[in-house]
Amino acid sequence: MKIVIAAVGKLRSGPEKALFDKYIERLPWKTSLIEVVDKGPASGEQKRALEEQKLLGAIPEGAGVVVLDEAGKALPSLEFAKKLGAWQDQGTRSLAFILGGADGLSRKLQSLADLRLSLGAMTWPHLLARVLLAEQLYRASTVLSGHPYHRAKSQE
Repeated sequence: MKIVIAAVGKLRSGPEKALFDKYIERLPWKTSLIEVVDKGPASGEQKRALEEQKLLGAIPEGAGVVVLDEAGKALPSLEFAKKLGAWQDQGTRSLAFILGGADGLSRKLQSLADLRLSLGAMTWPHLLARVLLAEQLYRASTVLSGHPYHRAKSQE
């Protein structure tokens, strides 16, 4: 399975990028980051429309689509791992994780989602959201392989 992380904004050198890269390098799935940068003067709906076109272009044909959305479903790590495992077992060739900009994702992108995923009730900076996603992908891969990285807790 291939994973594409399509995100608005650029992850520059620094601790966030180093941590993101650390987790991505450990994944068993071929994973790529596609960064959408738009420095135009647009805002609100206009900006979302411009980002939408670029993000849509980053989604591989036939891919499962997961949008990160604060109003999405917050899954426990084990349930997230099971969801990834199910996609993998069903022969899903690629998954696209979509992270919008400060103005959020367009309705069209949200409607394409096979899963609207929330990283929790707290608001995270977009660059840290990428790190959190990368860590959860790594955690899911270790759960699926039986590696002890994830220590199951009774509530999960």
